[in-house]
Amino acid sequence: MNTKTKRGLKIAGISALIAVSLVVLILLSYVAYLAVGYYRIADNLSVSVENNKTAEVAIGEEYTISTYNIGFGAYTQDFDFFMDSGVMKDGTEVTGTRARANSKESVERAVSGAIEKILSLQTDFSFFQEVDKSADRSYKVNEFEMIKNAFADYSSSYSSNMHTGFLCYPLNDPIGQTESGIVTLSKYNISSATRRSFPIDEGFINKFFDLDRCFQINRLKVADSEKELVLINLHLSAYDEGGKIRAKQLEMLFELIEEEYEKGNYVICGGDWNHDIADSLTYFESEQKVPLWVQKITDGEVPEHFSFAKTLNAPTCRAAEMAYEKGVNYTVVIDGFLISDNIELISVENIDTDFEFSDHNPVCMKFVLNEVA
Repeated sequence: MNTKTKRGLKIAGISALIAVSLVVLILLSYVAYLAVGYYRIADNLSVSVENNKTAEVAIGEEYTISTYNIGFGAYTQDFDFFMDSGVMKDGTEVTGTRARANSKESVERAVSGAIEKILSLQTDFSFFQEVDKSADRSYKVNEFEMIKNAFADYSSSYSSNMHTGFLCYPLNDPIGQTESGIVTLSKYNISSATRRSFPIDEGFINKFFDLDRCFQINRLKVADSEKELVLINLHLSAYDEGGKIRAKQLEMLFELIEEEYEKGNYVICGGDWNHDIADSLTYFESEQKVPLWVQKITDGEVPEHFSFAKTLNAPTCRAAEMAYEKGVNYTVVIDGFLISDNIELISVENIDTDFEFSDHNPVCMKFVLNEVA
């Protein structure tokens, strides 16, 4: 090998080493950026209530409450999500590819459609999950402002459950920066609102991509009584292999609601449980196998004096690893309400939107606070 060839190989080797070093440096810098910017919101945090009302709830009156995971306005029927995967009954594996909504206009249409659906129910209280305030995935549409403007006669409280730096994954459609949360609306006075932090997966990688899971406790004084109506808006973990984190979350929640019941309070927990709460694992027609992430909560697992208000008139969640087609995607009931036995259930309905505005359907419940000695 002549000197010129040796020199060329040496230069090429040095160039390759420099390129590899730059890539490693960029990756390390990015990981450092995420690590430095990462934090968990403090537990037991007081939440401001905007536009608070003065009226008090009363024993013996009928009220209506809804819950709706609006999927940050991205989950139109043609949307699939990159973190979801499933298996068809013929063995074909399916994985989603998208992290961002189709467009800003698509987000605005989906959120507006979800809002109109809840407005049509004429609720006294409404829970929402996956409401973006400022996120690249939803083209910076402030969905919380859209909800507040539409429900001008309601008080509102917001708790963050996802706050990230710029996530560059997946490379073809990066999540970007996200600030998102859960929202509670009420036509009645909320004496206090508190954000409680759920246990989450603290693995170095997983914690950047999962939500800062939480639930929000809203306390309402019951007129002519020392008791309170305790409304809990929640969103449990989904991407939790083996369900270990979800088990810890439920343990925390159940301990709290037992304490509230022992005080004589009325308790309603509602939201996205990310568990089958209505014995619906195989109830709805589908061409997919039951996904691994779906686990059950049975009545025997909830605290004494509590039960789910459940119905199978429609599913509340669709598999999102592929675009939606009725009867093809796996569907299940994972959204709804857990109520204490001092509350009379009048009716509950899963509102069938055919997943037009989200990968979830809303749930509507009517109830009465019973007179208890």
